[in-house]
Amino acid sequence: MRNKIAALCAGLLLMAGLGSCNDGETYAEQKEKERNAIAAFLGRDAVVMESETDTLIHIGKINVISESQFYQQDSTTNVEKNEYVLFNSTGVYMQIISKGPGEKLKPGETKRVYCRFTEYNIMADSLQITNNSFFWDPRPDIIEASNTSGTISGSFVTGPTGWGAMYTAYSDKSVPAGWLVPFTYINIGRQVSTEQPIAKVRLIVPHSQGQKDASSRVYPCFYEISYQEE
Repeated sequence: MRNKIAALCAGLLLMAGLGSCNDGETYAEQKEKERNAIAAFLGRDAVVMESETDTLIHIGKINVISESQFYQQDSTTNVEKNEYVLFNSTGVYMQIISKGPGEKLKPGETKRVYCRFTEYNIMADSLQITNNSFFWDPRPDIIEASNTSGTISGSFVTGPTGWGAMYTAYSDKSVPAGWLVPFTYINIGRQVSTEQPIAKVRLIVPHSQGQKDASSRVYPCFYEISYQEE
């Protein structure tokens, strides 16, 4: 637990430091640095470390596929080939590890969704936040997600049971746009058997689709997120 709290504190200090590093750079220069960081991340055998000796997530070298190939594959990504689909309109990369039980969020429907996640700052090559810990277990991040004529929106639930790690870190109820991309392709339900795990994805989210600190400081994040109906 102490490691997780320390990681959160270190991440927030790191974000404060990144602000000074960006001083004097133009927005165009910051975006170019972000593009270069993502390109390098795709090609290297990336690992998210929980500590100096403990691996949290082995990301590996990423095989990018087009949207057309993704749809030809019934909106799936081959995990064995470490495929991620690039959505050109947003710049978000997505790998679907599991589509999950249940059904997709229907038009006109709203659901509360538990999220467990890890956030990794690609630019700083550092674990930023994770709520996969005993400390955050009683306070998961909860999204109230709605489908309005095919457009997904969402906000973080705050209060005694929903004051999660994302709101604690950023004091923002808005769900990053990148987090909402998977809702079009995954099912939102509860796990009923070990053979059908809950929905789980990996994302590369550019600053324009990210949380407010990433948006203001222009850095991309990698996420591993699971989604489960409340």
